[in-house]
Amino acid sequence: MFIDTAKIFIKSGKGGNGAVAFRREKFVPKGGPSGGNGGKGGDVIFIADRNLHTLLDFTYKRKYTADDGAPGGSALKDGKNGKDIIIKVPVGTIIKNFETDELIADLTEHEESVIIAKGGKGGKGNSNFATSTNQAPRKAEPGKPGEEKFVKLELKLIADVGLVGFPNAGKSTLISAVSAARPKIADYPFTTLEPNLGIVKYKDFNTFVVADIPGIIEGAHAGKGLGHKFLKHIERTKILLILIDIASEDYLKEYKILLNELNEFSDVLSDKQKIVAISKCDLLGDEEIKELSNLKFPGADKKVFFISSVSGKGIPKLLDYLWQQINN
Repeated sequence: MFIDTAKIFIKSGKGGNGAVAFRREKFVPKGGPSGGNGGKGGDVIFIADRNLHTLLDFTYKRKYTADDGAPGGSALKDGKNGKDIIIKVPVGTIIKNFETDELIADLTEHEESVIIAKGGKGGKGNSNFATSTNQAPRKAEPGKPGEEKFVKLELKLIADVGLVGFPNAGKSTLISAVSAARPKIADYPFTTLEPNLGIVKYKDFNTFVVADIPGIIEGAHAGKGLGHKFLKHIERTKILLILIDIASEDYLKEYKILLNELNEFSDVLSDKQKIVAISKCDLLGDEEIKELSNLKFPGADKKVFFISSVSGKGIPKLLDYLWQQINN
C-alpha cells in the first residue's frame, strides 16, 4: 500500500537531574561535594533510507519517544546519556510542524539525517557549585525537559522524469517497457492507483529514474479523479514527459487540458521542461505518422516523439533525448 502522508507525535528525552553527594574524607567539611551531572536526554533523529518507499509504517505506530538521561551519582559520576531514537523515512520525505505547517526538514539524499527534537540538557551536580565561601553546597540542578511535538510527514517521490497523461495513455506500459517496474496494466481507466518508480538502464552503465503518476483528468487540480492526490510527486522531477494516446480525437486539446491541470496545481510544475510523446503508434503506419510529425505543442520542446511501448518503436530515440536533457 502506498502511503504518502502521516501525522506522528515525537518526544525527546528529559535530562537527568544533577546529584547532591559528599565524599567521606577526614578533614574535608562534610566530605566535600561530589555530586555528578545528569545525563543528556536522547534526541529524536530522522534518517532518509532509499530502501523505504512509503510512510505505511507510521499508520501503525504514531508515537516515538527517546530515552531520558540518567541522574548523576556520587563520587563525581555523571549520569548516562539517554538513548537517541532513530526514525527511518523514505528519501524525499518532508517534515513539517503539524500545528504551524512550518517546514522543518526536507530529506532528499540517502542517509541524510536531521535532529527534529533535541534531548534536554542534564542538570549540574553540587560539585559544580562549590566556592571558597560555600564548600559544602547542597544545591543541584534538575534536568531540562525534552521537546515534544506533532509532526507531519509528506513524501514526494524523487525522479528524473515524470510521466503525465490521461488514463490509458500508456504510462504504465511505457514504464514496464523501459524499466524493471511492473505496474498493473488493464484496459480500463485508473488501472494505476498509486505512483510507480522505474529505474531505466541507459546504454551500459547509466541509469535514470522515471515516475509513473496515476492518470490526470480535467479538474484534477481541484480534486477530481486521482491526479490531485499524486501531482505533488512530480514537483521534484526535472522533466515532464507528457503521453498522448494516438487514438485521441484532438491531440492539442488533450495536451492543453493536461497543461492547464499542471499549471493550476503548482507554479513549480508550470516551469518544468515538457516533452510530448504520442503513444501506441504501432496502430498507425509510417505514412500516417509522417503526416502527424508537424504537430506543435505550445510550451513543450519542439521535438515530438512517436512511440510504441509494445513494439519498441521510437523508444531508443526517446531515451537518448531524455538522457541528453537530464544531463544538460
